[in-house]
Amino acid sequence: MVSFIDKIIGVYHFLSDRTPRNIPLVAPKPRVVNPWRRNSQALVARVIASRDIRDSIDRAIALLGHLGQAIDRGDKVLVKPNFNSPDPYPGSTDLIFLRAVVELLLEAGTKVTIGESAGGIWRPTRNVFRKLGMFELARYLDVELVAFEDKVNDWVRIKINGYYLDTVTMPRSAYEADKIVYLPGMKTHYIARFSGALKLVVGFMHPGERRTLHARHLEQKVAEISLCWQPNLILMDARKAFLSSGPAKGQLAEPGLVLASGDLVAIDVEAMKVLLTYKAKNRLLADPWQSLQIVTALRHNLGAGKNGYIVVQ
Repeated sequence: MVSFIDKIIGVYHFLSDRTPRNIPLVAPKPRVVNPWRRNSQALVARVIASRDIRDSIDRAIALLGHLGQAIDRGDKVLVKPNFNSPDPYPGSTDLIFLRAVVELLLEAGTKVTIGESAGGIWRPTRNVFRKLGMFELARYLDVELVAFEDKVNDWVRIKINGYYLDTVTMPRSAYEADKIVYLPGMKTHYIARFSGALKLVVGFMHPGERRTLHARHLEQKVAEISLCWQPNLILMDARKAFLSSGPAKGQLAEPGLVLASGDLVAIDVEAMKVLLTYKAKNRLLADPWQSLQIVTALRHNLGAGKNGYIVVQ
């Protein structure tokens, strides 16, 4: 629960955050080639989660192929969870799920950093980390934990030339990572309609740019941020989901799934299809392919088109 003092601090950050000046302008990272395909179609793994979360994650990756197709020993891997607020799972990433993913990557011989920047009135991010127990988890795993906004000079401005965004200010630590792994939840969003893999990228964006992000064309802008880079692996914890409101609270469902893919569009479309099997009052469109996040992502060739992916289970 957010205290009155925390709200005051959060509002201060929300109103006072400014994008730093005189930071380098750089090109987007090279486009990621999705290694998990069959007959030129992207794969989305869908497994029924067991009580053993690590086993569920392992089975999802095995349906795609194997981890080494995308991530190599010695890689510097940035893991991006969803800690927009200190709300409990599925409002935030489940720490048991996060721990299982990080242990998998460490066993594969990578160097892992966990990075995030909380949203809105919940900043500073270190307060969210503290409330969720992230400092203790990072120490246990012996990995670096980064609150992006704490690194004042650790930013680059990426020239993306989108229809709605021309440049985006993003963390240098993520830009320079060898590989990036996304851990989105599966939930509705009261403004952006849906929060999944595409929406997760907002947590990279410098807080000083997020106020205008929400002013107009949010769904389209959310998709265009992924012109900066694309993840090498997406592991979506869909054991629990919000069917309404979101992203912090909402009507709860328990699909009991773990989804995995290398394709931003395919995994989000499949996730929306799962949510649409439930009766709930929300802003999801009956056809996920009409979602403005998806339409815009496809406009920029950021994922598989209609009939362009296969579900493996």
